[in-house]
Amino acid sequence: MKPHKPHDSHTSKHTRVATLASEVISTDDMMNKGLLVLLVALAAAAAAVHGAGECGATPPDRMALKLAPCASAAQDPKSAPSNACCTAVRTIGKQSPQCLCAVMLSKTAKSSGIKPEVAITIPKRCNIADRPVGYKCGDYTLP
Repeated sequence: MKPHKPHDSHTSKHTRVATLASEVISTDDMMNKGLLVLLVALAAAAAAVHGAGECGATPPDRMALKLAPCASAAQDPKSAPSNACCTAVRTIGKQSPQCLCAVMLSKTAKSSGIKPEVAITIPKRCNIADRPVGYKCGDYTLP
C-alpha cells in the first residue's frame, strides 16, 4: 500500500478556481476574448512593422537632420526657404503632419536654433497647397 501524500491545498485551490472559471465563461465568450487577443496582437505587429512613433521607425530627432536645408528659414521668418528645404518639408509632411510636427519640436531642431513659431510657417512659405492648415502642433497652429 502506498503512503498517503498530504493534499496540496494551494494547487487544489487553483484547480478549483480554474474549473469554476471555465464553467462560468461560455464558449462564445472565450471565442470573443480569443478574437480580441488576436486583433490586439495583429495591431501590435502592424505597429512594429510600420514603426510606433510619429515618423514610423525613424525617431523625430533623427528625421530632423533631413531639415538641415531649412536652418535659416526656420530661424528667420523673412528668409525664403530654399528648394531643398521645401522638398524636405513636403516629403516629411506627406509622411504625416504628426511627423512634421514632432520633427519641428524635436530636441535636435531646438538645439540647432530652430524656432518652432517660425518653422511652423515654412509649409505656407513653400506654397505647399495640401498642408493641413489649422493643424495643432504643440502650442502652434499651422497657417
